[in-house]
Amino acid sequence: MDLYDEACFECSKLITTKYSTSFSKGIKAFSKQFRYPVYAIYGFVRYADEIVDTFHNHDKTALIHDFKQDTFKAIDQKISLNPVLHSFQLIVNQYDIDSQLIEEFLRSMEMDLDHQIYTDNDYETYIHGSAGVIGLMCLQIFCEGNKALYQRLEPMALSLGSAFQKINFLRDIKADYVDRGRTYFPGVDFNNFTQQDKQTIEADIQKDFDKGLEGIRLLPKGVRLGVYTAYSYYLQLFKKIQRMPVNEILDHRIRISNTHKVALYLKAIVFKP
Repeated sequence: MDLYDEACFECSKLITTKYSTSFSKGIKAFSKQFRYPVYAIYGFVRYADEIVDTFHNHDKTALIHDFKQDTFKAIDQKISLNPVLHSFQLIVNQYDIDSQLIEEFLRSMEMDLDHQIYTDNDYETYIHGSAGVIGLMCLQIFCEGNKALYQRLEPMALSLGSAFQKINFLRDIKADYVDRGRTYFPGVDFNNFTQQDKQTIEADIQKDFDKGLEGIRLLPKGVRLGVYTAYSYYLQLFKKIQRMPVNEILDHRIRISNTHKVALYLKAIVFKP
């Protein structure tokens, strides 16, 4: 089983590397014992996200339903022939990750199948499930059973996840609104998106960022640099978005070059919190 477990973790690592150079850099900055667990979580959430965003010629409702069933079956039976689900269940069982967090994440993925315009309540529910609970899953790993530390850092982890997700929404407006017809930000009409709309969203993100940074400073040493690296990348992306006029955000996806990401990683090593 050791060989099979390792092979499954390597599959999740490959998925992380293929889909996200920024998160891959952050994970490499973790102490070794935390890397496979975070790869496992990323692989799991990436597969679910791919179902709702990418597999347009298939029955997405059936696929996400089956994925959910297979997930909890793997957790219950402590094995799966799907390498992503097998590595994920290993971490869920090892760190006793709350099943409610998994339910809330999958519910947010299901929302993408039938929600086009998000109300205030939908918006908060979606962000909590699609980003906040992922931060909490990782936090359970990082705290390694220290419940007092987990409870102290929980609101800060939620804020950091919220900041990341809201930046994703701004970065991906063209794909979400133009290509998929989704409007995540409540009360915002992207046909008449104004600078004031953009600044209101940015002020909300800044509050989440500030609270999230407080939590990063309190994280265990073995993961602090990795989380700070991801924070640095998203902060730079946020600053780039702040400098851009609204019409440019609507026209194309904002990116940070790989060279710049490497520079941010090196800077994080020097100026880590």
